[in-house]
Amino acid sequence: IDKDALDAQVKERKIQETAEKAQHENFAHDMKKNDKLMCLLEEQQKNEIKDLNRALTEFHKNFQKPETRREFDLNDPQALKKDRPARVSDSDPRCTISGMQKFMGEDLNYDQRMKFQKEQLREWSLQQQKDWKNALADQKLADDLYDKFRIELDRKIMEEQRKEEESRRVVCTATKDFNRIQVAELDYKNELEKAQKIKDDMDEITFLLRGDLLSENPDQAIGPLGKHHVLVDRWKGMNQEQLMAIRQFQKEQALENLRVREQERQRDAEWDRQRLQTARAQLLWERQQQRQNRVQRRDLDFVNAELSQEQKAK
Repeated sequence: IDKDALDAQVKERKIQETAEKAQHENFAHDMKKNDKLMCLLEEQQKNEIKDLNRALTEFHKNFQKPETRREFDLNDPQALKKDRPARVSDSDPRCTISGMQKFMGEDLNYDQRMKFQKEQLREWSLQQQKDWKNALADQKLADDLYDKFRIELDRKIMEEQRKEEESRRVVCTATKDFNRIQVAELDYKNELEKAQKIKDDMDEITFLLRGDLLSENPDQAIGPLGKHHVLVDRWKGMNQEQLMAIRQFQKEQALENLRVREQERQRDAEWDRQRLQTARAQLLWERQQQRQNRVQRRDLDFVNAELSQEQKAK
């Protein structure tokens, strides 16, 4: 019985080790796949930022040149070369009759210049609004694509977790069925042994009751040489001490039977205790796996939240 129980425990431990090894391999494969997905996401995000910066640089280069700025006339290095001299010739209409410059006003082209500046400012404002709307649309599209990718990634992770839980549930079910079969076989074997022992005891008691030893037949002690010749192995004429010795031996046999029954009961209790410990260890292991899955899920949500905040900040 001890050898069979030990073999069953060894088989059960091998099954658990195989299941744990398969689970660790699946978890490592999932970690590698998630790392690859995160690397691809980071690379895509870097490329999007690089493209956005390149587009912004091209926009500054093409549509926001220094010479098109409103205050460029104040910082133009060629302003003196472009400016008209105060006096071109004697017939310069800007000169007065007395030969001095005309002082009719400090800014004769004020209305035209203000109109041109307002038109130019309006065009700049419309172009900036258009560029800003395009940039917002591109950013919204990038955010939508990122959210869809994150949702799809979360869905795949949940699907993998569901498959892992299903496989673990199948392994636990198989282990429980195996343990239940082992317990049933052990109980059946114990019942057979008890029934065989009871049958042997009843056969022995019947044989003793029907035999000459307990029937107290006095003729069985008479030898072939006469009545005075007594066969020692069949003689019933025991004294009180011999009867007491037989009773003492019977008591010892009864105590031995009680001791054997107590050992069987202790062995059965030990087997039940080991079975409960195995079930408790399996339950603790499942709870530990659930806690680890919750921690991994919380860490992944935290990383996703940080990535989302960084993307929105950029």
